[in-house]
Parts: sequence; C-alpha cells; structure tokens
Amino acid sequence: MAARLEDVDEASLAAVTEATGAGHAALAAAAARARGDPGSCAVVLVEGMSDQAAVQTVAERSGRDLPAEGIFVVPMGGATNIGHFVYLFGPAGFGVRLAGLCDQGEERDFRRGLDRVAPYFVCVADLEDELIRALGTSRVQELIEAEGESGQFRTFTRQPAHRGEDRDQQLRRFMGTRSGRKIRYGHVLATALDLTDVPGPLAGLLSAV
Repeated sequence: MAARLEDVDEASLAAVTEATGAGHAALAAAAARARGDPGSCAVVLVEGMSDQAAVQTVAERSGRDLPAEGIFVVPMGGATNIGHFVYLFGPAGFGVRLAGLCDQGEERDFRRGLDRVAPYFVCVADLEDELIRALGTSRVQELIEAEGESGQFRTFTRQPAHRGEDRDQQLRRFMGTRSGRKIRYGHVLATALDLTDVPGPLAGLLSAV
C-alpha cells in the first residue's frame, strides 16, 4: 500500500540538498506537480547541479521544454541519497515515473535505489567526462579560453598533483576546483555539443523520458 503523501518528508530532503549545495528548487517544483497530478509527472534523478545543467541544456537545444512536459531534473546532492528520493517520488510515495543518470562510481547506489523501479543510465567516470570525450580536448580548451580561464587552467596543469595526468583528466578535474565552476561548465559543454554526437547515457536518458 502506498504511503500517504502527507507523510512523505519532503522538507528533510530539501534540507539535505541545500546542505550539499544542490539547491531545492527542482525538488520543490517536482513535488508540487507530483502532489497535484502525479500521472502527468516524471522525475529524473541526478547526483548534482552540473548534471542537471547539462541534461536541461541538451533537452532545450533538442527542442524540448522538460518542465512543460511535466519532467523535472532533480539533483539529489549525492548518489547515496537516492533511496530517500525514490521513497518520496516512487511507488511508495507520489508514484510518478522515474529515471536516473549517475557516475560509474555510484552505479551500485543507483542500482539499489532504481533496480526494478525505473531505468537509469551510467556515465563512464562522470557526465563531464562523457561530454569532454564527445567534444574533444582541443575544443574543450577553446571553451575554457572563451570563458576567460585559460590562465587558471595552465596554472592548474603545472601543479605537481596534475602535471602527469592525461589532458582529459586535467580538464575534468579543473572544472571541479571552484564552487560553481562545475555547474557552469555543465551548461557550457552541453551548449557546444553537436546534437548528432550526444553521449550514449545522456541520449538514452532523454529518450526514456
């Protein structure tokens, strides 16, 4: 028997996502739609706001308006929170359609939360890695230069901890070195992406919803 909607602890999840920097706007919007009309709602669970930015950007560039379709991309503030989000939105809670996108390292958490409940798609390393490989390292460096951060990137690559890394690893790690940078580049990379070369996990996710 499904849990009563009024018993689902949405407020505690909002507090968790705020504490991890993931925000709670998407969670609130998804919960409001699910509460009012669960049959018209779908929730895509992602780990963080950079994933949310990339998914929404590629969807918009493909001519889709996800919120208008009743589809909400909800960052959870980490894969370990997935059980709580599935309880809120899945069969025991609102009962909406679910899908997920995760990093390879967090596949076990997603499998535990979504197996036999909803489709989920796994990125090699993470979504930034998928986008960097799709674009190529030279193009990504051009984008960093366009963002006015080529100097910072060169400094980063000269640091002893990163000097010997492959260029794609340097690019991916650089994007996570400052608050807000990973989110911004999630949008930047997705904007530059050739829509005929969308990475498999991201294309699969958007096809599923």
